[in-house]
Amino acid sequence: MLAEIITIGDEILIGQTIDTNSAWLGKHLNAYGVEVIQISSINDKRESIVNAIKAAESRADVILITGGLGPTKDDITKKVLTDYFNAELVQNDEALVNITQMFESRGRQVIQVNKDQALVPDNCEVIQNAKGTAPGMYFEENGKIYVSMPGVPYEMKAMMQNDIFEKLNKHGDNYTIVHNTITVIGIPESHLAVSIESVEDNLPEDIKLAYLPHLNLVRLRLSGKSSTRTKTELLADIELNFNAIKDIIGDVWFDGDRSLPEIVGELLKASNQTIGTIESCSGGFIAHNITAIAGSSSYYKGSLLTYAYEAKVAIAGIDQDLLNRVGAVSEEVCTEMALNAKKKLEVDYCISTTGIAGPGGGTAEKPVGLVYIGIAKPDGTVEVKRCEFRGTRLQIIERTAYTALDMVRRNL
Repeated sequence: MLAEIITIGDEILIGQTIDTNSAWLGKHLNAYGVEVIQISSINDKRESIVNAIKAAESRADVILITGGLGPTKDDITKKVLTDYFNAELVQNDEALVNITQMFESRGRQVIQVNKDQALVPDNCEVIQNAKGTAPGMYFEENGKIYVSMPGVPYEMKAMMQNDIFEKLNKHGDNYTIVHNTITVIGIPESHLAVSIESVEDNLPEDIKLAYLPHLNLVRLRLSGKSSTRTKTELLADIELNFNAIKDIIGDVWFDGDRSLPEIVGELLKASNQTIGTIESCSGGFIAHNITAIAGSSSYYKGSLLTYAYEAKVAIAGIDQDLLNRVGAVSEEVCTEMALNAKKKLEVDYCISTTGIAGPGGGTAEKPVGLVYIGIAKPDGTVEVKRCEFRGTRLQIIERTAYTALDMVRRNL
């Protein structure tokens, strides 16, 4: 089956709210043989809602609508759908009980606008809301399925998981859809595409390759869709082709949609080793990425932030004469930062960064984007990588962080 997702709300269009519903739906619908072919975001106006539904009918079997079911005057989705399906609003007693109980449990009075949320079109199947007050609505007409749900993510997810996925599964056209992903670091998308062209050109007809670039990372996703082959067969073919890709690109990849900080954390835990950071140009961004992972306290011991010359001398113990002679942005200073911080933090590995993130501060000899990244290792040696990144200040900082973490990954 083909599906279209329609998200309703001015708050999405003006950037006040991020549409996480569509991402979640797209990810989970495939497991039920449903392929999302379009996502549309529209405003809270009758004409826009009607036009979006009519357009979706022309290309999709399932139309999933989120938003516009609240108790206020700007929430008009239910009224529009009632007219669209030539229905009348009637009270759903189960929904009213749910609304009443929810308000009473919070010590609040149920007023008329709340009770009105129990009014639903008389020709829909009501999807009760286990997490909120607005019930969902399920319509079938002319071979199409229409589902209207609240825009609140946890309410929508509960309806999908408790009721709607099961309904869609009964109407499925028996397609099997599977995905698998690897993430490649340090190879530009265009170069990567050329290097693995022989694999891509010989993929089976029911397996497709997609490139998803982000800074110095490229996620490669192989997707299989078939009405005749099983999930096991498709996944076996995907694994075979990923192995061929890995043989070509070498050790610059990691499996799945997991982030690089997650991978590094897992490797550190598995080897019972610890890590610390000393950052200059990256301003603590590497530490932020590491500590964003739950459980990182078991392997991450701390950070030194030595942005100015004075901090490098006072905190990192860098010799002033060395700074005067070679400058902070140098292999020598990067090395000393890593070694001294490793000793001070008492860790197995220590990342150091020093560079020029821009937009100002660069010279002909040391341009914006020049970054030295160091890794002090358990054996007392230091690996230093000289990088010349391009992009905005934030992009240079992000590239620095991911390059540093990948250097650690390769050493674990």
